[in-house]
Amino acid sequence: MLMRRRKVRIETEQLTLRLPAHSDYRAWAALRDESRDFLIPWEPTWASDHLTRRAFTNRVYWAARAATGGTALPVFLIRRDDQTLVGALTLDNIRRGPAQAGTMGYWIGAPFARQGYMREAIRAVVHYAFTELDLSRVEAACLPENAASRGVLEKSGFKYEGVAQSYLQINGRWRNHVLYANLRTDRRGRTDIG
Repeated sequence: MLMRRRKVRIETEQLTLRLPAHSDYRAWAALRDESRDFLIPWEPTWASDHLTRRAFTNRVYWAARAATGGTALPVFLIRRDDQTLVGALTLDNIRRGPAQAGTMGYWIGAPFARQGYMREAIRAVVHYAFTELDLSRVEAACLPENAASRGVLEKSGFKYEGVAQSYLQINGRWRNHVLYANLRTDRRGRTDIG
């Protein structure tokens, strides 16, 4: 199922989730720069041009192509009361056929952490994935020591599934990740953390 060039807009209690736009550049670059020390331990190494307008322009074009092609749903989290960018979430690697699954990644700006924004966004995107994109499974992974990320996934209905060895390069090193999933028809109940 393709997204057929319709505008992606998901409304939650506090947020509007939408594709990034060229006009978001300054807010995005400022938030990423301000949150650099907060984000770097959990992310792949930033390219030397990470915060440039050109890199952001490429990101905007990729987001539009990916959403139109149905391969990803990259959204910015915009606080509704003042239109402030607080973070981003991407449902990527959307697989069709027998899998009907996608992989979720996200980041929140340091000033907005632990205020419930990401949990609200995750729940909304998972609902959208199941109802609008007809996915059966949404996966996510994080570093084992990232208690905040593990907590937001668990509070958003994700279940622990195991550990993937050398899963992603984070901050320049191959790192193990804990794997979580949320299933459209999940009958597994609560799982213990491994």
